[in-house]
Amino acid sequence: MTSISEPAAVSPEEKQLAEELVERARNDGVELVGPGGLLSGLTKNVLEAGLEAEMSEHLGYDKHDPAGRNKANSRNGTRAKKLLTDVGPVDIEVPRDRDGSFEPVLVKKRQRRLTGVDEMVISLTAKGLTTGEVAAHMAEVYGTDVSRDTISRITDRVIGEMSEWQNRPLDRVYPVVFIDAMVVKIRDGQVTNRPVYTAIGVTVDGERDILGLWVGNGGEGAKFWLQVLTEIKNRGVADVCIVVCDGLKGLPEAIGNIWSLAIVQTCVLHLIRNTFRFASKADWDKLARELRPVYTAVSEHDAKERFVEFTEIWDEKYPAIVRMWENAWTEFSPFLDYSPEIRKVIYSTNAVESLNARMRRATRARGHFPTEQAALKCLYLVVRSLDPTGKGRKRWMNRWKGALNAFAITFEGRILPTDN
Repeated sequence: MTSISEPAAVSPEEKQLAEELVERARNDGVELVGPGGLLSGLTKNVLEAGLEAEMSEHLGYDKHDPAGRNKANSRNGTRAKKLLTDVGPVDIEVPRDRDGSFEPVLVKKRQRRLTGVDEMVISLTAKGLTTGEVAAHMAEVYGTDVSRDTISRITDRVIGEMSEWQNRPLDRVYPVVFIDAMVVKIRDGQVTNRPVYTAIGVTVDGERDILGLWVGNGGEGAKFWLQVLTEIKNRGVADVCIVVCDGLKGLPEAIGNIWSLAIVQTCVLHLIRNTFRFASKADWDKLARELRPVYTAVSEHDAKERFVEFTEIWDEKYPAIVRMWENAWTEFSPFLDYSPEIRKVIYSTNAVESLNARMRRATRARGHFPTEQAALKCLYLVVRSLDPTGKGRKRWMNRWKGALNAFAITFEGRILPTDN
């Protein structure tokens, strides 16, 4: 991802100038942005002054300086140019030289937009707006027409960046990796539902690291997950301590083939939610109270005793709930072996679900995508927008050190390098 620098601190003088400009606009009845706006005029003056300074440096003398007489090259008037900026369209005069060797840097030849406009379009697209909605927003707020094709070309800039991100080297070890999938509609001859697989790792430093996005072919999920996990391993991930996922047949075997020491942990929160799906809403509160001692038990032995008590109460009324927990027990029970610090981290796949919710919001308005790449581009823009620093990472939790100590003790020799 492209790095974005921190904004410069505003000095008292700059703040005072800004207040004066706002007051001037208010007194004159002038809008700040948009066609004829105060900031548009200031932008025009700044850009033209900068271009004149570049021309002076190119020619070796200032405008109207006698030193420029009889030089081999000289100024040759200006040419008009309409530039789209983040304060609206601005008409500027670009200086020319006689031999056409002037290559401006501030506003390059054939450039029609300042960088801020592109970032604005990318940001609006990442928030779920379609190309038509972005175009309407630009027209309404900034009074300028930007075609849908232009907006699409702007967002296409991130495709190369997306490829680099998808293939970047990863950390050697992740204490936890969360995996999940969502469905998008893609036209491939006809519109079909295609799964998009997502993996999020928690680094040793307690950061959330989105490892990648993969569009599946709609076939068997466990088989495709094997391809995804193999790619993650090939990008440098030698070890994962715990993989948190939903119960998918064949997935534990696929994970074991990639990282033999990895423990597969079903999402406890998913089990609890699915419990309520089989029950009348009138029984939810009582079910929650009776079930809580099972997943908060101090050991698996204690959890089994509590589950027997739960079964005696609910098996007759909700046998499907009891069978669901029995079938998931092998992937659920590792959760009971860990300290509260580790349990807090692996309790649910909410980290992935939160990302999926943002991605669903961005895809919902589009209905379907014309190609797989178009779908990935849209979803990557969402990922990109989550971290304004462009590093693709974000703090996982405020009290990570306690969890890190618990992981280091439980998985001794795997989390932190040993002094051999």
